[in-house]
Amino acid sequence: MSVLFSPLQQRGLVLRNRIAVSPMCQYSAVDGLPDAWHLVHLGSRAVGGAGLVMTEAAAVSPEGRISPDDAGLWNDAQRDAWAPIAAFLRAQGAAPAIQLAHAGRKASTFAPWRGRGAVPVEAGGWPVVAPSAQAYDAAYPAPVALDADGIAQVIEDFRAAAVRALEAGFEVVEVHAAHGYLLHQFLSPLSNTRNDAWGGGFEGRTRLLLDVVDAVRGVWPERLPLWVRISATDWVDGGWDLDQSIALSRLLAARGVDLVDVSSGGLSPAQRIDAVPDYQVPFAARIRRKAGIATGAVGLITTAAQAERIVADGDADLVLLARELLRDPYFPRRAAQDLGAKIDPPDQYLRAW
Repeated sequence: MSVLFSPLQQRGLVLRNRIAVSPMCQYSAVDGLPDAWHLVHLGSRAVGGAGLVMTEAAAVSPEGRISPDDAGLWNDAQRDAWAPIAAFLRAQGAAPAIQLAHAGRKASTFAPWRGRGAVPVEAGGWPVVAPSAQAYDAAYPAPVALDADGIAQVIEDFRAAAVRALEAGFEVVEVHAAHGYLLHQFLSPLSNTRNDAWGGGFEGRTRLLLDVVDAVRGVWPERLPLWVRISATDWVDGGWDLDQSIALSRLLAARGVDLVDVSSGGLSPAQRIDAVPDYQVPFAARIRRKAGIATGAVGLITTAAQAERIVADGDADLVLLARELLRDPYFPRRAAQDLGAKIDPPDQYLRAW
């Protein structure tokens, strides 16, 4: 029997298999509202057989968007726009999940196909915030360091977004603390040069993420899983690294986090990454074994055999796919066929089986 196509239970939720759709920004929302594009994009991956389908990063505040075209969850209109999407995913047998995010100093930037760097205010940009007044690079906006009130507002924004996620019908919520966005910026000594309670050593730099997790777990039902995405390393000397990620993951497990979605990089333009198949899987494996928490593996996972091996070897509890699912929304169905497993098709497609 294929391990990849065995169920995975987390709290009261059972995933039909161990393939999850990784968050993939679509840069196609107006005023933060998901629309027909998001329904078709996400819905096709649910029909394609994934066990869990996660939305792109949903900004918890307008200033937390990566670009003016990002989806959000900072108001009730956005909640109501997400609700039919979550319902469709669930109706197709996939667990509907949403990633909550704040871009910090990487906010107010262009969608990839529209340019690079800061969007001017006159073109729809806005002032950005960060742990320290230090830009990502010269082309990016110059941030203002958050004060205590600003930090409290960030925590409240994540909490309020989690409430809306539940009201919209999502069954998993993921806190985005990776890829150089705000919570990762607080974690890394390369971007967090504060000398107050929110900076300095490991305890100070992890404080904001842990407070966000506590706030979200406090409103997220006990029966539903909470995930956190982290970058296991900055790929830069002196930055955030795997040992700190293991220590953080132990703290997350103690606070009711059910899975760490393990990626890497994104914080510094000085990073040097040799991106080859499985290059991030060892991070997920080490965290799973050393921190005693379920993990998800990501990064250049492109074949059924590769995904099966990762889960069967105990390197991760599931795999999250992004670009392979952009190329082929039906990858899970093809993988099941390759591995001798079965995913029942929708009734509308039975004639093809």
